[in-house]
Amino acid sequence: MSAALDLFTVVAVAAGAFFFLAGTVGLLRFPDVFTHLHALSKADNLGLGLVVLGLLPQANGLLAGLKLFAIWLLVLLVGAVVSQLIARAARR
Repeated sequence: MSAALDLFTVVAVAAGAFFFLAGTVGLLRFPDVFTHLHALSKADNLGLGLVVLGLLPQANGLLAGLKLFAIWLLVLLVGAVVSQLIARAARR
């Protein structure tokens, strides 16, 4: 069972890293601020979600898992707020 959880962790974290890389490529290739924000917000949120999902089986207890989940929710909230502020400033 431990080998299966380790394999799940590796696959999920690698998939999360792929989405982080895809968001970075989108940041470099897209032409304007709004498409940059779209690439980063979508890819980074999914990438971090996959990384957290992959790390949950490796967490030492319920409290550590809840901390990982709380970090993910906090990053989702902060990312949405910052994206909104950047888009509003770019529109002006």
